[in-house]
Amino acid sequence: MPEAPRRAIFFDRDGTLNEEVGYINHLSRFRLLPMAAAAVRAVKAAGWRAIVVTNQAGAARGYFPGWMIDAVHERLREDLAAAGAELDAVYVCPHHPTVGEPPYRLDCACRKPKPGLLLQAAQDFGLDLTQCVVIGDRYSDVQLAHRVGARGVLVLTGYGRGEYEHYRDGWLRQPDFIAEDALAAVVWALA
Repeated sequence: MPEAPRRAIFFDRDGTLNEEVGYINHLSRFRLLPMAAAAVRAVKAAGWRAIVVTNQAGAARGYFPGWMIDAVHERLREDLAAAGAELDAVYVCPHHPTVGEPPYRLDCACRKPKPGLLLQAAQDFGLDLTQCVVIGDRYSDVQLAHRVGARGVLVLTGYGRGEYEHYRDGWLRQPDFIAEDALAAVVWALA
């Protein structure tokens, strides 16, 4: 039996795979970005794991009920499947350190850029994080990558273009690559 892949591409969700609309408080607000399914298909075709890692503190903030997180991820999987793409897993941090009520109000180890979500995925799938890539539209996604020895790619979708144009001079370490979208990021990562 072939050895399981030890590499993964970790995708942020909002602004990376789906349109950034603030908080998704209703399924009608969820829309995949045009290149999202192709990006996930490319990862899987290369034999890597395709995993989502996302902060979803909207429940802690009271913007939507906690069950909405799972409903959105079900829609994400359905929309990707309709386009021939499949995720290996979705890891979520629903916490906020200072807002909301328990169990959502928590200073946890999983809220990006803390590495808890990646460490859990590495344990679950036997991944070598130094061989992985994190793709997201926020500098915190790049920070997350660098904290575990992975490569970090900033996409210019979602908040990415604004983060890059307005804040890059203050970043302690630049992204390993800047990509127009998730597919361009994956093409770079797999090259």
